[in-house]
This record gives sequence, C-alpha cells and structure tokens, in this order.
Amino acid sequence: MPEKKSFNDIINQEVPVLVDFTAAWCGPCQMMAPVLSELAKEMGGNARIVKVDIDRNRKLAEKLKIRGVPTFIIYKEGKPVWRESGMQSLYALKTQLEAAN
Repeated sequence: MPEKKSFNDIINQEVPVLVDFTAAWCGPCQMMAPVLSELAKEMGGNARIVKVDIDRNRKLAEKLKIRGVPTFIIYKEGKPVWRESGMQSLYALKTQLEAAN
C-alpha cells in the first residue's frame, strides 16, 4: 500500500506542480480531464499534475480559499506561483508550467 503524502510533501518539488482543485459534480472539471491528460503527456517529467477533490479535502480547500472549481494553482518548491479559476486551455496551462520551470 503506497504511503499517503501530505499536501506540503506533494507541492514541495523541484519541478512545478499543477494542482487541479475539482469536484465530482462539476461539469467543467470533468471537461478539463482530457486537457490535463494531454498536458501530463506533453510535460513529461518536467511537471507534476495533481487532482484534489474539494469535497474530500474541505479543510485544505478552505485554507486555500478555493471558492469555485475548477481552480488551478501552480507551486514551485512549495510556493504558489500562479493561480486561476475556471476552464483553461492546454496552451495556457502549458505556458504557465513552462514559465514556472
């Protein structure tokens, strides 16, 4: 069984980490899934993409003031460097991840 990591362990990486705050009931979030899948392929080992369900992680969502989904935050070495809510294009996400690298 894999060890469960804390959020801080997940975002404290040398490569940029894109966190997708999502919810099962969110239609736009579901529409972002193929975009994020393609982004992961294109970025390879140069970035990490993580999904966080706000309904299962309410305290974290409250702490980070997640008011709507999807919300995307890019972290570099544990620090937020970019944040945006709403649907995003593959190009926009890739550009931000490359800038954070």
